[in-house]
Amino acid sequence: MTLATVHSRAQTGLAAPEVAVEVDLAGGLPALAIVGLPETEVKESKDRVRAAIANSGYEFPTRRITVNLAPADLPKEGGRFDLAIALGILAASGQIPAAALSDYEFLGELSLSGALRSVRGALPATLAASRRSRRLVLPAVNGDEAALAADDAALTAVHLSDVAQSLVGDEVLWRAPEAATVEAGDDRLADIADVRGQPQAKRALEIAAAGGHSLLMIGPPGAGKTMLASRLPGLLPPMTREQALEVAAIASITPNGFQAAQWGRRPFRAPHHTASGVALVGGGSTPKPGEITLAHRGVLFLDELPEFDRKVLEVLREPLESGQIVISRAARQAEFPASFLFVAAMNPCPCGYFGDASGRCHCTHERITRYRSRLSGPLLDRIDMHLHVAPITKKVLMAPAESNERSSTVQARVIGARQSAMVRSGDCNAALTAAAVDQHCVCTPDAERLLSRAIDQLGLSARGYHRILRVARTIADLADAPTIEAAHVAEAIGFRQLERNISTP
Repeated sequence: MTLATVHSRAQTGLAAPEVAVEVDLAGGLPALAIVGLPETEVKESKDRVRAAIANSGYEFPTRRITVNLAPADLPKEGGRFDLAIALGILAASGQIPAAALSDYEFLGELSLSGALRSVRGALPATLAASRRSRRLVLPAVNGDEAALAADDAALTAVHLSDVAQSLVGDEVLWRAPEAATVEAGDDRLADIADVRGQPQAKRALEIAAAGGHSLLMIGPPGAGKTMLASRLPGLLPPMTREQALEVAAIASITPNGFQAAQWGRRPFRAPHHTASGVALVGGGSTPKPGEITLAHRGVLFLDELPEFDRKVLEVLREPLESGQIVISRAARQAEFPASFLFVAAMNPCPCGYFGDASGRCHCTHERITRYRSRLSGPLLDRIDMHLHVAPITKKVLMAPAESNERSSTVQARVIGARQSAMVRSGDCNAALTAAAVDQHCVCTPDAERLLSRAIDQLGLSARGYHRILRVARTIADLADAPTIEAAHVAEAIGFRQLERNISTP
């Protein structure tokens, strides 16, 4: 037989489209050609495959070899097709049975010795192969993430010869991967009990976690804004298996790859303020995920918010509304999930001490206005809660350690509120549409009158009005109240103090 077909998987965003690796042996001068829109890394595989086959104890055919990666219009990149190409050559030359390849898909980069090296996107590829009722054979170093997909969805090997001998049937040298055992995620997260004082800020974090609401904290340096934000993942409800698989699949396609210790743990991303727009939302000639996708199902924290370039911050506006980002390039398009809890922190002025009782702030009105106006109104309008974080007093700081609520206690209330929202509308309160707000955010007469005054006095936009109702609905859920009352609305309005005052000190 001079023709063989091997199944493999490409990587396009989070998708793993199927690729048929067709190998044909023909007469003529010995040569190896790869067609089917391969990029440079794929073209270089001809030298890796030739050396790997020879060093694994097999014969590299001295014939004209053509390798076609179908479909031809799908760009192929990386060394992920090395194993499939090598097996195709062995099958076409009769060294392994071609019929044995039909029930499997193959993924892996080859070293010159024939050893298998890790590839990106092993988990999405395993899930896609499982949906086609095939088992994916991949490097043993990718076994941890492949084991998360499903029972018997993958097989791992350490060498090309292990895969070839298992297909021949002489000896089964590949193995089913075993999922790594990891400890419960809650014990590895920073606890909110470590934060001294700041009862209002802790309350805001609880509301944000319960309803999925975005939060902006404003306060002087050292007030504890970063410390508070880092405690937020521990307040969020545990992820479902499907959500954990989404997060693991995203990690799988990044340069660092999936880490078993991160399984089931909500991401916390805190990029530096020098990050570019591409770093934040993703991009590149070959679209790759950015920080908002790496924070999917977790928390994206932007410290020193006004220090970010204004154009960079503006790219957050659409993902905050839609929960996804579509990156379009001339040759390809990729869609990435971006459903994250957005938390930001900023100082009240350039020096950070505006309003401090010591009077050490000497910033002029113009400097403060210019500093605060770096944040656009449309972006602020999309942030549900604005919170002033006051500095810790000497009395609180030097007092003996308090017996504060632990994150697990707050998380229990958050889970209860989230469950109420899911039963009522099928989603967290921050994701309610305008129609759903009208249906599920029913107010008492007193609450409606308070909202009416807030619209007049704060000049609320329609978006701001709906965001107050969503936050009030979450506060009511935490209080186990079926209807939004005036007290719930008042607290929600208290977290919108910057509705129209952000540009004035």
